[in-house]
Amino acid sequence: MSMTPPPGWYPDPAAPHQERWWDGTAWTEHRRAPAPPAAPVPPVPPLPSSPSSPLPGGSARAKAVALTVAAAVLVAAIVTGAVVLRDGDGGGARAKTAPTSPVASPHPTSASPSAPAPTDDPSVVVDQLNGITLPLPDGWVRPRYVSDDAVVMTTDGTYDCPGGTGFCRHGLVSTRTASAGDGTPEAIARDDIEDAADLAYDRDRLDERPYGGITAHREVKSGTVAVAGRAGYFVRWRVTTAKGPGGYVESLVFPSSTGTESPVVVRFVFDAGPDGPPLSDMDRITQGIRPLGDAATGGGVGSSIGPTG
Repeated sequence: MSMTPPPGWYPDPAAPHQERWWDGTAWTEHRRAPAPPAAPVPPVPPLPSSPSSPLPGGSARAKAVALTVAAAVLVAAIVTGAVVLRDGDGGGARAKTAPTSPVASPHPTSASPSAPAPTDDPSVVVDQLNGITLPLPDGWVRPRYVSDDAVVMTTDGTYDCPGGTGFCRHGLVSTRTASAGDGTPEAIARDDIEDAADLAYDRDRLDERPYGGITAHREVKSGTVAVAGRAGYFVRWRVTTAKGPGGYVESLVFPSSTGTESPVVVRFVFDAGPDGPPLSDMDRITQGIRPLGDAATGGGVGSSIGPTG
């Protein structure tokens, strides 16, 4: 029996402050702000313990008002319970608030059960949005205190950036989803590599230059490669910076094996020099990428990593 959640609005794994449409097999590009929480139910007013115990005020009118309020609260509780039971049919009870006005959206609204559960394997990291897992080599950790939600792993520890703008890491790996209309994996990788290099070693998202900017770059490798059983393409640059030893940046692109098979972009950022991670980790991570829930799929045609002729 499949455990895949039905189509509906769920918390966006890449941006928990908003909701994203799950089509039953993959995340789409439709997003929205979460619906406001339901108003709390007012408490039931106290009733007299016996007919001889008068309500506050001692009047028949006060007694009638109290009974009316109690009846309204009881009806609201019954309606709420019915909605919960109806929504929980076949999948456990979950609260659901019916919309008070039509919502402009490409799909009907639904409750928000959790997305597919991640693996508990400590040797891998999970990218639920793109439906893949990536191996976690020695010296690498899951992201901590990283503002970019696309980052899936970093080298352990930080150091003072050569440009004096804060703390840097010797290695980062991030993932994102490209549009299927952007072209072939090769075209997407070649378009992405410059942006990846600029963000890593020229100007960051805060418009600062942690390495003093890029002074030169050269392509050191490119070619086809099988990733998670799919034919992909990668481009690797060696970047020279005004301060520090510079580094290596790679853009790897391959079709997802889930949903609409939108291209997945994996960016590698490795500092050069003795403190940077070994370049072999790029190949090790690439070869270890697997579809989520299918640890046996990998390799295939073009599985060796090397430059094209």
